[in-house]
Amino acid sequence: MSSSTNPDVYFIPEPSKWPVVGTIALTTTIIGAVTSIHSGAINLILPVGFLMIAYLFFGWFGAVIKESLADSYNPQVDKSFRIGMLWFIFSEVMFFAAFFGALFYARTIAVEWLGGAGNNAMTHELLWPAFDAVWPVMSNPDNTKFVPPKEIIEASGLPAWNTAILLASSVTVTIAHHALRANHRKPLIIWLAATVLLGCTFLVLQAEEYIHAYTELGLTLGSGIYGSTFFLLTGFHGFHVTMGTTMLLVMLIRSIKGHFTADKHFAFEAVAWYWHFVDVVWLGLFIFVYWL
Repeated sequence: MSSSTNPDVYFIPEPSKWPVVGTIALTTTIIGAVTSIHSGAINLILPVGFLMIAYLFFGWFGAVIKESLADSYNPQVDKSFRIGMLWFIFSEVMFFAAFFGALFYARTIAVEWLGGAGNNAMTHELLWPAFDAVWPVMSNPDNTKFVPPKEIIEASGLPAWNTAILLASSVTVTIAHHALRANHRKPLIIWLAATVLLGCTFLVLQAEEYIHAYTELGLTLGSGIYGSTFFLLTGFHGFHVTMGTTMLLVMLIRSIKGHFTADKHFAFEAVAWYWHFVDVVWLGLFIFVYWL
């Protein structure tokens, strides 16, 4: 009797090599990253680590998919998956909260201090007397620390289009989810494919925005606090969109293969949760990085 038909049976997986593979893969990647940073060039160890991580993902998730298709999981396992995914998204919230916190600190505290606000007049006079306390920081009075950007990226251009794209993608993935719950396979595939397409479009436009920023606006990671916070926030978000689009593509392939049912499709739900989280983060970016 499968564990899914007996609520008193909890699925216990067989001993697995994947945790050991994951440890080796992550250690190899970290060593490759550190050596690459110190040498100033890509070390061969780094791509090897990435390949090992790719092998880990394919192998471990493949094993979980096989167990799911074998109907090995009961409601207890499903609940543990949901709790685990919620904790993962919470950790991602804290990850972005740290970068948003750095942005808010720079804008509302550090820049004001350097401008002599409050009781910091001597700080202003001693450290940077010609500093203009305006965000974004577009000037460099001593001409030694950084090269300021020529212009900022306006919210009304590509960022506005990308906002519309991500909001639309939240709608399409929700429609796909409802189609799956109604056991309508064709609409599920169509709307999920539309979500993947929207995610890819977002990434293409963001790449175009980065090229424009570097080549024409002089906005780089070396453009002071504005450049560093801009690229850290939007860059990490772009990485999350890349991962989310990849996961949506996997869900699309699995949907085409008929893997999900109306009652059992947690993998799809988990990816949908993640995608909505990515969309919410982008709204924060659009408001506080581009607009205000």
